[in-house]
Amino acid sequence: MSLSTKAVAAVAAAALTLGLCAAPARAAYEHPFRDPSLPLSQRVDDLLGRLTRAEKISWLHQYQPAVERLGIGLFKTGTEALHGVAWSTDIDDGGNVVTAKGTVFPQAVGLASTWDPALIKKVGTAVGEEARGYHSENPRVWGLQLWAPVVNLLRDPRWGRNEEGYSEDPLLTGAISTAYGSGIQGDDPDHLRAAPVLKHFMANNNEIRRDTTSSSLRPRVLNEYEIPAFRTALEAGAATGVMTAYNLVNGRPATVTDLTSTVDTWSDRRLFNVSDAGGPNNLVGSQRYFATRAEAAAAIVKAGVSSFTVDNTDGAPTAAAVGEALAQGLLTEADLDEAVRDILHIRFRLGEFDPDGGPYGKITKEVVDSPAHRALARRTAAEAAVLLKNSSAALPISPGKKVAVVGPLADTLYTDWYSGSLPYRVTPLDGIRKRAASTVSAEGVDRIALKSGGRYLTAGTGAGADLRLSSTTAGATEQFDVFDWGQGVVTLRSVANGRYVSRANWSTLVNSQEQPTGWFVQEQFKLEAQADGTTLLRYAGYETAQDWFGPNVYVKAAADGTLSLSVAADATRFETETVRSGVDEAVAAAKKADVAVVVVGSMPFINGREDHDRTDLGLAEGQRELVEAVHAANPNTVVILENSYPTTIDALQRKVPAILWTTHAGAETGHALADLLYGDANPAGRLTQTWPKESTPLPDILDYDIIKTRATYLYSTADPLYAFGHGLSYTTFGYQGLKVVPRGDGHEVSVRVTNTGTRAGDEVVQLYTHQHASRVEQPVKQLRGFQRVHLAPGQTRTVTFPLRTADLALWDVTRGRFAVETSTHDVMVGSSSERIRQRATVRVTGERIGARDLTRVTRAADFDDHSGAELVDETKVRGDAVAASAGEWISFEDVDSGSGVTGVRLGVAATAASSVEVRLGSPTGTLAGTVPVTATGGVYSWATAQAPVQGVRGRQDVYLVLKGGLRIRDVTFTR
Repeated sequence: MSLSTKAVAAVAAAALTLGLCAAPARAAYEHPFRDPSLPLSQRVDDLLGRLTRAEKISWLHQYQPAVERLGIGLFKTGTEALHGVAWSTDIDDGGNVVTAKGTVFPQAVGLASTWDPALIKKVGTAVGEEARGYHSENPRVWGLQLWAPVVNLLRDPRWGRNEEGYSEDPLLTGAISTAYGSGIQGDDPDHLRAAPVLKHFMANNNEIRRDTTSSSLRPRVLNEYEIPAFRTALEAGAATGVMTAYNLVNGRPATVTDLTSTVDTWSDRRLFNVSDAGGPNNLVGSQRYFATRAEAAAAIVKAGVSSFTVDNTDGAPTAAAVGEALAQGLLTEADLDEAVRDILHIRFRLGEFDPDGGPYGKITKEVVDSPAHRALARRTAAEAAVLLKNSSAALPISPGKKVAVVGPLADTLYTDWYSGSLPYRVTPLDGIRKRAASTVSAEGVDRIALKSGGRYLTAGTGAGADLRLSSTTAGATEQFDVFDWGQGVVTLRSVANGRYVSRANWSTLVNSQEQPTGWFVQEQFKLEAQADGTTLLRYAGYETAQDWFGPNVYVKAAADGTLSLSVAADATRFETETVRSGVDEAVAAAKKADVAVVVVGSMPFINGREDHDRTDLGLAEGQRELVEAVHAANPNTVVILENSYPTTIDALQRKVPAILWTTHAGAETGHALADLLYGDANPAGRLTQTWPKESTPLPDILDYDIIKTRATYLYSTADPLYAFGHGLSYTTFGYQGLKVVPRGDGHEVSVRVTNTGTRAGDEVVQLYTHQHASRVEQPVKQLRGFQRVHLAPGQTRTVTFPLRTADLALWDVTRGRFAVETSTHDVMVGSSSERIRQRATVRVTGERIGARDLTRVTRAADFDDHSGAELVDETKVRGDAVAASAGEWISFEDVDSGSGVTGVRLGVAATAASSVEVRLGSPTGTLAGTVPVTATGGVYSWATAQAPVQGVRGRQDVYLVLKGGLRIRDVTFTR
């Protein structure tokens, strides 16, 4: 249809009028990619087209070099920002670590213990702002792609990196990671304040042999437990990619586990995924998965990883490997372009190519450690603390009381591997001093001197000097405070300068460190008592596990007093003189006070951290004895437990009246603790993990099958010391009127919660469900929602939760998809997983999962149950298979064979001749047939093995009992 002449004239006049008052013409840009008014895809395409192949290849390394001809600077991936901006590496200083000195929030497990996503988004916002502040000062060091948060589930409390994760529950983990990530990113729809990356995809919950162990994930554990922890934040648009883990998943290194058909599909935005440090080299090194770096590079890129974190600052080996992969046809130019597109999408969203740096480009270093961030850190540390016990109203402490503040953590604050340094320190003692009428204090650690042959072990003053056997008298330079961290490991702090004894130049000892620290923690020792009453001083640093020293780990003094390491037989035998008893000092202080506050816990660089798991969960024996002695001296004893993992404190739980748990919570720790101890803040943190009792056996740390091992609160029937979700308050709460009504695509759950006490406080209302009838083992209970609500005394609030029917689905291995079964569900609301206050039942209409039909090709990995079976890689690209040792088995339950089948066909790969038994009813049940398997030529050489079977008819459970040395890909019954 055409316009009339009159209409055309009107349009022309309007256009002229608009032109007279329009804004000035758009600024001219040298290249379209610099024009922020253009669509993102157009800008990306323009810049991609201007890069040479060599430039594109070079950008696949962590340090993406500058392209000066286009005015593009260096881009560095990976600033650590787990609970505040922590550290980065400096390309201009050989890749050495540069540590931030800004706001340090509570450790990640503490952030999650707030159960307060709104607060954690504010924390993420502060972290993103400080990342921008550091970036404005030196973008070559402080990149804006932040390697945080860690969303690996805290399946096993012995994990050395427990402090880095959020929870053993995927829903809580997803909620907290979404809050933290969205805060980091900011709310601008087109730009990023900073770019959070989720670590470590996936099933990374052990440090022992972390680069060679395989996490075996049966489909239900994978889809119901592991994946949701990552998927939630990505689907919410609160993360910009993942970092692949060191471990293998079902036999395939996570570095080359396909992200393109999984992770990349969970976000509406293009993602920029990275490898963990050194991961690419592991593929040809410790994992021996590929023969050449070119093969490995091709697999990495095709898997959806676009940045190689490897070889420190040197990108040349990566460029050579990728170039060779292209030359050999293992990669195409299109593969390379796709990887660079991932990179560019994030760099553009960070505002790098906008003339003003985008909406976040004007943030400066002034935001770092600002008063607002200090206040937020104090509030967060208070919200994160969990009141484990409070009998006889021991807390809060009444004004006017004299308080003894004792213990090895009473007047110190520790940082960890993934935190920045503290710009100031408010210790527990500092915080309490500001509130108490008067205080007395004592660290409660022994002070000793070590003597041999009439001479004492002597330290230097100032910044420290080599220790030597020297002085004949025991002054300050000959005295050391002994801190007990458990299992015999101690640190020695020199009285001469207040610094810890460490290894120097890999040979002698020196009192030089402000706290134990570093990748190799060289400040660890053991004082080994000998039968003759003397003591050997054993160096117990982490690097001794590398076998660099062999038996040469004992301190030996030469005739001139210089020290070295030798074998036990040649070591110097010391007489130990106790200058001061830590327990006696603490008891004396406790007796002088109305209340004793004992601060005990962990040293983050010693009690488990990256590359080291714990072997037990106990509090250090010396610290436990200290608490018991103080309590015996003063029954009004409050224990502050400062660590980052569940601890078996059964005896203390029975004895002391009050226990308050906190993570290492940053510079504001002392203020936050004082706020809680004196009632200015009402504790409302909740545990994000089950705390087991001492007597509870834990499964193998390498066994990821939480269903089979009955691990976590989801499946465990053991009585815990403290349940998932546990935490007390200074007030009380009542629950009334639980309602579950149909609403939309599910139900609406509502309950009235009333503050029945005399103090205002927060209650964390938790919603759980349990499915009654099911084809499979169901969780004992499962978290479906939570809200942290503030209530004044007497106030009532109706708390409402949506409960979608789809959220009640399980992974149906018979069809490889989620399914909602028709069943009755318990709906439970309470203050922890153990303290359910209201419950109801609801009938959910879904479907009935039918009997299995093994006449269809069935993946072996889709078994129902197993004994010792391990999921392995079908090929190096994709697919899972099953391997098992002799006598181990997999089962398929409720198999309907109708009138009967006569044969069985298996997809197998074997390195030697073996066999598989088909048994009915149990692994030792009726033998229906034996399938002989001949060697196929390797674990990736698949063939068919078959045999006749008899007695397989009707509905029964079928077991495949492996005789070892083979893999099974699929099983099919034939007629």
